[in-house]
Amino acid sequence: MEKLKFYIDGAWVDPAAPSTLGIVNPATEEIFAQISLGSPQDVDRAVKAARRAFAAYSVTSVEERLSWLQKIIAGFRARLPELARMMTLEMGAPITFATERQATVALFHFEEAARVLAQYRFEERMGNGIVRREPIGVCGLITPWNWPLNQVASKVAPALATGCTVVLKPSEIAPLSAMLFAEIVDSAGAPAGVFNLVNGDGPTVGEAIAAHPGIDMVSFTGSTTAGVRVAKLAADTVKRVAQELGGKSANIILADADLKAAVMQGVHACYTNAGQNCQSPTRMLIPRGQRDAAFEAAREAVDAIRLGDPLDPASTMGPLVSRAQFQKVQDLIQSGVDEGATLVAGGTGRPAEVNRGYFVRPTVFGDVTPQMKIAREEIFGPVLSIMSYDSEDEAIEIANDTPFGLAGFVQSKDVARARAVANRIRAGRVYLNGAPFDRSLPFGGYKQSGNGREFGVFGFEEYLEVKAILGH
Repeated sequence: MEKLKFYIDGAWVDPAAPSTLGIVNPATEEIFAQISLGSPQDVDRAVKAARRAFAAYSVTSVEERLSWLQKIIAGFRARLPELARMMTLEMGAPITFATERQATVALFHFEEAARVLAQYRFEERMGNGIVRREPIGVCGLITPWNWPLNQVASKVAPALATGCTVVLKPSEIAPLSAMLFAEIVDSAGAPAGVFNLVNGDGPTVGEAIAAHPGIDMVSFTGSTTAGVRVAKLAADTVKRVAQELGGKSANIILADADLKAAVMQGVHACYTNAGQNCQSPTRMLIPRGQRDAAFEAAREAVDAIRLGDPLDPASTMGPLVSRAQFQKVQDLIQSGVDEGATLVAGGTGRPAEVNRGYFVRPTVFGDVTPQMKIAREEIFGPVLSIMSYDSEDEAIEIANDTPFGLAGFVQSKDVARARAVANRIRAGRVYLNGAPFDRSLPFGGYKQSGNGREFGVFGFEEYLEVKAILGH
């Protein structure tokens, strides 16, 4: 499969200079597609197209923008099985999960952006004037491989809804679903230059986007290290920077919770998307006296996982995305063993039932202490650290003892007690008692998990500037 063109100014065009990259299926370790890697010249061409388009697109009516969004939504729905299958091939999500979560949640962001746009007040009276919200301009969007379409949609949808124009760089590891999405946008008939896609790696295309003086805002999702680099490059042109970075979320199981149910649910939540999930509850905090029962429940949860070919609907966990990610996770599992954590389930090496692909054994460590590497670093694989606490205050202290602050989780039969604990967790989102995902509520981090918010009205307003008009 060759996907060697970029989508710029309403057309599929050749890159400025030929340079190709093979896309690897992580379940087979075989290259199954080729893309082009872009250059700063490709970024410049896309930015110029987006700048030209912004003048007219920024003043389109709400009705016009809604009509394009509705056409994108219809195209997305029509091609949803194809989008899901492409994500399974490019990053290994099991087909059932790719269909029900990866592709469907991405669609949600367009539906949500349309809902917000339809009722949003872009002007309101305040004092002796008017406060007006206007699209910020050309937006550079840099997205990761772990939720390849979800993260594209959570940025592109509000950008287009608010009247901004876009230059998108999807991850070069999993770019193919985003290229299918570009076909959907093209078919929806949005004006040329409103949406542009340039493939490439972070050091070349990502950095060119972050530094480009023709870009007014950059929205980045990825590692904290890369996020720092993006922010430094963006600083020279004082552009707005929105970031959703790493996480090391704590799951506090209070003493009154149903321990077995909470632990089993916590294990499966940690392993969502094979653990390649920035808000995964990777640190499970349990009352010290419940250690043995927690370990037993964790083993039972791990036994229920079905590792295997991600195209098989029965598989519940697929491989990690790449050889590099596989090796990183192996090294971190080994560090847990070396630092003296108790191996409750899993361990290093491939699972016995597979002989190829970047599959990792679902792993649980117990007796993890706050200074261990597996308690500090974002692992991004199916590895859970169980930590013990003696008091509620200590549990909150451990939960907050991290440079990250993306999410938190609290389990208790007493909702008021869970809420009181949630208020003390320094994180941008806290889930009580296994609450489901809500696309309308803000998502983003405290501390080194980023700045700005995505989803719903908060995500919408990231793409708007505020203007005061006095004397009206």
